[in-house]
Amino acid sequence: MATVEKSIEVHVPVSTAYNQWTQFESFPEFMQGVEEVRQLDDTHLHWKAKIAGRQKEWDAEISEQVPDQKVAWHATGGTQNAGAVTFHRIDDGTTKVMLQLEAEPESLVEKVGDAVGMLDRQVKNDLERFREFIESRGRETGAWRGEVPRPGA
Repeated sequence: MATVEKSIEVHVPVSTAYNQWTQFESFPEFMQGVEEVRQLDDTHLHWKAKIAGRQKEWDAEISEQVPDQKVAWHATGGTQNAGAVTFHRIDDGTTKVMLQLEAEPESLVEKVGDAVGMLDRQVKNDLERFREFIESRGRETGAWRGEVPRPGA
């Protein structure tokens, strides 16, 4: 499984960055290759994306969500992936967004792409587009402030 860890500073308060990240259906606006994210309920999402030139679909479950701190997920069907994004206050107007992603390359093209750092660059570029997206607006497009406790907590 390929693992990527990237971070970026965004010039908005932590609550603004977190609130925007909870608007999963807006992900196609800043995540390259993501064509659609449908939020089925508070903890379940359906994704459609083009990865290495191929259409992919998968379901994901949010396994932990703490307002202004963390959103973690894992795939429950289809393309296998899991990860977490955490939000760290730098000052009143700056937040560090840290993303950890694990994805299972499936095809030969995906495995070759992983070997040459394609996923790493994709995540870096997606975070940069997220920064541009949220900073250009200065405020989130919506928010979900509910909590999803860590399993076993």
